[in-house]
Amino acid sequence: MKMKCIIIDDEPLALNIIRSYCDDLGILEVVNVFTNAVEALQVLCKEKIDLVFCDIEMPQINGIDLAKAIDQKPMFIFTTAYPQYALEGFELNAVDYLVKPIPFARFIKAVNRAQELFLLKNETRQENIIPASGYSKPVEEFVFVKSEYDNIKLKLEDIKYIQGLKDYLKIHTQANKPILTLMNFKDMQSKLPLHNFLRVHRSFIVNLHKIDSIQRSKVVIDDVRIPIGDSYKESVYKRLGI
Repeated sequence: MKMKCIIIDDEPLALNIIRSYCDDLGILEVVNVFTNAVEALQVLCKEKIDLVFCDIEMPQINGIDLAKAIDQKPMFIFTTAYPQYALEGFELNAVDYLVKPIPFARFIKAVNRAQELFLLKNETRQENIIPASGYSKPVEEFVFVKSEYDNIKLKLEDIKYIQGLKDYLKIHTQANKPILTLMNFKDMQSKLPLHNFLRVHRSFIVNLHKIDSIQRSKVVIDDVRIPIGDSYKESVYKRLGI
């Protein structure tokens, strides 16, 4: 399940950088972007948004006042060039506070924190739902991927890791022959359950249940050594409890 987010920043360059970061992660759905906090406030009062990336120093209304104006607050990650606002931001229970220029690794850390809160909130909500007539929707144990002219059904437990090549993805499974698909990482990640699969590199997603060991900066699956990207190390090691 992706987190629905909006980005608010009166600087177009900063706006584009954060949007590209969101797209690279593949676990965020950018609903809209705003250079004006007043316009964003109208959307926040009408739509269900999970996460807001918000600059602080903006004309008309700043990011702190925007957050104070919302009754049912989504999660906020403040982004600014002025670190003196950090304390006030955290007093509003902000998920994190990012000082520009924002390194991608630091951005990943903030989003991981938001995702943990998002998943915890949704798990609690699901636990409080009483299914009608004892029926509950089963968790999907497979995905369909398009390969050439066919839509191939893959059991999640059979996927070992996914490798990104120039124009397509190479899905390595328990079977000997990998499956090639023109899907991109963003679309593939939206199909995979977050508790089973983890992106460890710009070019690799791994099935956590298939990991045999971690050797230095590599994940080992069936004697294949998959690199852990520098910008992913912190989130990967945290997820694996290393």
